[in-house]
Amino acid sequence: MGGFGGGPRHAVIPGEKPKDFKAALRRLLGYLGDYRIALIVVIIFAIASTIFSILGPKFLGEATTELFNGIMGQIAGTSNSVDFSKIGSILLFLIALYGVSALFQFIQGFVMTNVSNKVSYRLRKELDAKIMRLPFSYYDKVATGDVMSRITNDVDSINQSLNQSVTQIITSITSLIGIFVMMLSISWEMTLIALVTLPLSALAVSLIVKKSQRHFVNQQKFLGEVNGTVEETFGAHTVVKAFNGEGVALEQFERGNSALYDAAWRSSFLSGLMMPIMHLIGNLGYVICCVVGGYLAINGNITVGNIQAFIQYLRNFQQPIVQVAQISTILQQTMAAAERVFSFLEEEEEVQEPTEAERVSADGIVGRVAFNAVSFGYSPETEIIHDFTASIKPGQKVAIVGHTGAGKTTIVKLLMRFYDVNSGSIELDGYDIRSFARDDLRSLFGMVLQETWLYNASIADNIRYGKLNATDEEVREAARIAQADHFIQTLPDGYQMVLNEEASNVSLGQKQLLTIARAILHDPKILILDEATSSVDTRTELLIQKAMDNLMVGRTSFIIAHRLSTIRNADLILVMDNGDIVEQGTHDQLLSLNGFYASLYKSQFEDAA
Repeated sequence: MGGFGGGPRHAVIPGEKPKDFKAALRRLLGYLGDYRIALIVVIIFAIASTIFSILGPKFLGEATTELFNGIMGQIAGTSNSVDFSKIGSILLFLIALYGVSALFQFIQGFVMTNVSNKVSYRLRKELDAKIMRLPFSYYDKVATGDVMSRITNDVDSINQSLNQSVTQIITSITSLIGIFVMMLSISWEMTLIALVTLPLSALAVSLIVKKSQRHFVNQQKFLGEVNGTVEETFGAHTVVKAFNGEGVALEQFERGNSALYDAAWRSSFLSGLMMPIMHLIGNLGYVICCVVGGYLAINGNITVGNIQAFIQYLRNFQQPIVQVAQISTILQQTMAAAERVFSFLEEEEEVQEPTEAERVSADGIVGRVAFNAVSFGYSPETEIIHDFTASIKPGQKVAIVGHTGAGKTTIVKLLMRFYDVNSGSIELDGYDIRSFARDDLRSLFGMVLQETWLYNASIADNIRYGKLNATDEEVREAARIAQADHFIQTLPDGYQMVLNEEASNVSLGQKQLLTIARAILHDPKILILDEATSSVDTRTELLIQKAMDNLMVGRTSFIIAHRLSTIRNADLILVMDNGDIVEQGTHDQLLSLNGFYASLYKSQFEDAA
């Protein structure tokens, strides 16, 4: 089994725009369409909450007017006191108004959070299922970190945007229209003055965003570089210390960190200018409106309470404009994230499985394997297996040998149908392997690779991965056969010891023994060993070899070996060179030919000598 690789995470950065905004938006709306009733509830409650909130300053202005008139009446001697009961009634009504507004806002927030998380859950579920359906060739050309980023960063970006931006768009537009209507109802003259400040505010925002955008992009870029430097240095800290590379690592980090500091400072400074400039322009508008409002009040065209209400509306008028500007940028980023997610979901999947009528059952398979004129290349331009033909009888122990890059591991990948052949066919008991469902086909195989794969769980669970319903006794028996039981018993918690994320709390040889125990527990029809004993010492290798000999009895076995001394007793040795079988036979037969295999065998002993 292959390991999980690491790679640079690709975050959706500020300023990144989708190639097709409308297509991504339509696709995302399709996911939201399943929750249309909930979205209607969100829209209704968001609008209602905003309207109730907008009405507040108007009623507060009436309370101010009542208070002002009462005080002025006392001064003029036309009234004896302020009508506090009326003011109290207005204030109680105002509290109720704001309370209902807050309740509606809570409801729409709760519903929208539920919707956005359900969409994120569905996207992650589809992405995870897609990963299982993609061919191995896809991962040959795409970094693991990029795939992980689509599931984490991009889906999180969509989730946050749906949770916040959808309601913000509704409330901002409603606020903009509602505040404008309320301002117009108080004084069209003052409203006209307020509108004059809008182009100035919009111009200031656009200039600042244009300047800061480049620095935000650089900030994310340098942040990724710094994270990559830290990850690489930490992951290879043993090598760094062994070669005295601390100084170089620190220098590399310092360069990236300095660039990140510079970009972050510039972006933060420029974006921090936005609100002070907006407030400055807004305050100019307030001053002018106050002067005009005072003039109108003196002439009796407007009440003092209405001036106070208008100033409140004017202060709130620019907020939805800024929010809409921010949301437009966020939506660009969200659609870029959605586009990456949907492009991944649209990737070409593995060749379709055979239909029920065409499918061959894996029951009763004995392990007869035939390669019929197989040709294959990882890319159409480069063919690495040429007209490969071989016939393996059930129960045979077959060794595949050759120089690095000869195509040994590729043959095994084709046999397990990780890749499909370009031409020719591979047959299992006379059936083309493409006639089996992939799950059924791979259930017949047990694999032990040179690169071990263990995950963050107990040792028992890692062995049990070969047979998920295995009992504890079956797990221990597999470990005993694989010569792993002794070292497991010496560990702090034995079979219940939890391996860390990198499984670095056991040695390389011990990791290999655990993967061999997993293959033994799986009890496969066909066994594949890809240099399975390369990470263990000579004594352990002999013990494992003996266990493997017992395991391979009655099973078709493929052994990929570089140390030819380990495959002397193989029933058939296939000697490969540049994708072709150049020799085949037993160990003694091939030595007697004094050809390619004999040259390989002798060179190993000469090197050892």
